[in-house]
Amino acid sequence: MTAQELAAKDKQELKEPNQTRPVRTFIPDVDIAEDDAALHLWAEMPGVDQSRVTVELDDDQLTLAGEVDAAEYEGLTPQYTEYNVGRFVRRFTLADSGRFDRDAISARMSNGVLEIVLPKGEKARPRRIQVTG
Repeated sequence: MTAQELAAKDKQELKEPNQTRPVRTFIPDVDIAEDDAALHLWAEMPGVDQSRVTVELDDDQLTLAGEVDAAEYEGLTPQYTEYNVGRFVRRFTLADSGRFDRDAISARMSNGVLEIVLPKGEKARPRRIQVTG
């Protein structure tokens, strides 16, 4: 293992002006992959229950949000923490959201990781064109 693999990474905190509630907001780490059929996205949201996650696609903006239930941490005296209590928010601007099949977009929360699949519409999928002579 390298030293980089062992070093703890600081959480990125989002500084939103005019927050309606005084709560810390963090930017979740995200992995994105694309294949011929879809765009796949995985966002790390430790401690967030699926009932407290929202995923929205509005025009070309994809927004992921989740919140840790602070009640679970009441009365505890942490000795060391890397997970932080608060909200997670991440926004992406899609170059052309029209190429995705909006009705088939899916989101699933498992073990603190939010997985989103944005299937490509038929027109956006690559296709092989037969060459005739």
